[in-house]
Amino acid sequence: MREAIADSPEEWPVTAARTSFRGKVWDILTEDVVMPDGVAAARDFQRHPGAVGVLALDQQRRVLLVRQYRHPVRQRLWELPAGLLDVPGENPLHAAQRELYEEAHAKAGDWRVLIDFYSSPGGSSEALRVFLAQDLAEADGERFQAEHEELDLQVDRVDLDELVRLVFAGELHNGALVSSVMAAKVALDGGVFGGAGLGGLRPSDAPWPARPFE
Repeated sequence: MREAIADSPEEWPVTAARTSFRGKVWDILTEDVVMPDGVAAARDFQRHPGAVGVLALDQQRRVLLVRQYRHPVRQRLWELPAGLLDVPGENPLHAAQRELYEEAHAKAGDWRVLIDFYSSPGGSSEALRVFLAQDLAEADGERFQAEHEELDLQVDRVDLDELVRLVFAGELHNGALVSSVMAAKVALDGGVFGGAGLGGLRPSDAPWPARPFE
């Protein structure tokens, strides 16, 4: 019988570890990992705190997007509201709600887990959880005082089907946005949950082994 198709925890022996670079947000580690042939090989990777994103969907099936400059790729990208899990032990749902408020001055009444994924597991420990948020409304109180790249943030709402078309046309490149748009489209229209639609998604407090939380 074939094994279940699911990722599973595993850890190969490490004979030495050192911090090759220490940054403001994340570090670069070098670890000597024992391979199946018994030989240790150095592996560099980014130690990342993890992140959350929000695919906020309104009643017209429009997705709330933000557009901002990303210096490493020298492009202004359309993205989901998102942010780092840089507060130790923070509940990822609370972090996502904060990001939706700070970047789009919005709130949502219904939250579910859309997808969990690793952004680049060959070179980074970054784990991301993207929530699907519905029942959108303008946030209460004053707008968040942005700084740095977020001072130039642009906010818009785009039809989900149009986003799918733009992904296939090669016009959108942010990994979390691409993955989440496709997942939302399948969840809504693909019958993957036996007709349950978005009701088949996991609850907002579903376990997340990659980033355990209280």
